[in-house]
Amino acid sequence: MLLDHVLTGFDGRSAAQAIEDGVEPRDVWRALCADFDVPHDRW
Repeated sequence: MLLDHVLTGFDGRSAAQAIEDGVEPRDVWRALCADFDVPHDRW
């Protein structure tokens, strides 16, 4: 999932690419949760 899923709102980058580019892992995690409709209380 970190390599294959393109995150909404991260300029077409995967989670791994976003982290490599300096995006905070917490922000990447939240974007993944939002993209996969994880309930907010589980973030």
